[in-house]
Amino acid sequence: MPKIIPVASFDGVVFGATGDLTMRKLLPALYYRFRDRQIPEASRIIAAARSRHSDEEFRGMAAEALRRHVPAADLSAETVEGFLAHVTYVAVDGAGENGWDDLTALLDERPDQIRSYYLATSPSLYGAICRNLSEHGLIGERSRVVLEKPIGHDLASARAINDQVGRVFPETQIFRIDHYLGKETVQNLLALRFANTIFERLWNADVIDHVQITVAETVGVEGRGGYYDTSGALRDMLQNHMLQLLCLIAMESPLSLDADAVRDEKLKVLRALKPIPAHEVPHCTVRGQYVAGAVDGKPVPGYLTDLGGEARSHTETFVALKLELMTPRWAGVPFYLRTGKRLPQKMSEIVVQFRSSPFSIFPAGSFGREPNRLVIRLQPQEGIRLEVMTKEPGPGGMRLRATGLDISFEETFNQRYPDAYERLLMDVVRGNATLFMRRDEVEAAWAWADGLLQTWAESPEPPRPYAAGTWGPTAAIALIERDGRTWHEDLG
Repeated sequence: MPKIIPVASFDGVVFGATGDLTMRKLLPALYYRFRDRQIPEASRIIAAARSRHSDEEFRGMAAEALRRHVPAADLSAETVEGFLAHVTYVAVDGAGENGWDDLTALLDERPDQIRSYYLATSPSLYGAICRNLSEHGLIGERSRVVLEKPIGHDLASARAINDQVGRVFPETQIFRIDHYLGKETVQNLLALRFANTIFERLWNADVIDHVQITVAETVGVEGRGGYYDTSGALRDMLQNHMLQLLCLIAMESPLSLDADAVRDEKLKVLRALKPIPAHEVPHCTVRGQYVAGAVDGKPVPGYLTDLGGEARSHTETFVALKLELMTPRWAGVPFYLRTGKRLPQKMSEIVVQFRSSPFSIFPAGSFGREPNRLVIRLQPQEGIRLEVMTKEPGPGGMRLRATGLDISFEETFNQRYPDAYERLLMDVVRGNATLFMRRDEVEAAWAWADGLLQTWAESPEPPRPYAAGTWGPTAAIALIERDGRTWHEDLG
């Protein structure tokens, strides 16, 4: 077992405690950290929401959530009981006045604890909750606030939220969470690039032909139609998660692993993103919206049906982009990004495609001229695969084929890999902001995305339809293939 760095005793307050995020992700993550003895005995998990429940009623809800979202093999009655003993519930209206005296009295019982406030609520409530925390004297030097995405729906709204929160919390105490940054493979990007000379010296336009980033989901809007229809694929996934992955792939080496050193380099990447002028948008971007089809052999409805009734919408459920970075390292190297719902596979991966060999000593027919490729898998199985050319065994001449040098992290290290939220929640308590977004990062990403969103909004052309269970509109295939390249769709 790896050495687990303990954390100090803390009070973790979760606003929006009866919501889906808390039940599906936060409680299971905290349970695992308790199971692995990383939550000190004096720590408390304080669930806060508007509805009225007793401690026992909420603990029953939490126990049911654990049964639904934690594998049975990882649950034991004794551990669950011990974990739930740390859970307390308080009815609080985050944006109003009710319940704040009760929360204040509860926290004042242990004034010296680290306090983390997780806002698992609508972003529209962030400012009001933070203002109430300040007015009731609940913010100190050992306090932190965690903001879930989306932080705004454009640059202006993101700035407004950041201003509201920033009036009561200093930037060093604000943790803007992006769960993709907590994934083991994403963190391994830093190790892969900066701890291995072989890769860092090849990480440039002289050797790399292009980079692909794909985040594919098989699900539709799944009851989130009201939110999703005001968001779309670019706001929901690409502007935050995928641009963060792009930053880690493309950034220069930070001077250290200090939080601001890493985030300074990511910010430079975001600021180096080449804007897509309006006349180039039809050639560099593709929007799609799924219609009825089949996923995993089962029929599924289209997006408009998922919205309900006779809905009409131009919201994209798929987006593919060709991006460029204005830096010496990446000059002329295209980055192809795509994400969508109701695609054939649930997968997230980064593909670094190296340039083809300019000359081959091997006879025709023996060599498929396949360039080397580095595939970094974020899900469903985290790992790294380097595809190299090797000789097929046996006599009869030189026959070459692509072979993968494959590292599956879970198999290699023979242990369960924690969910991203497990790591991020403990980093909040430790005050380690390396894997969280700084204000200027969020706003730089929105500044780039706003231009594209405005061009789409002014265009009369609706998103292109694609059948559920396919890889998006055919125009997304043309986007990359007219450059003589193709999407990577085999996890290997």
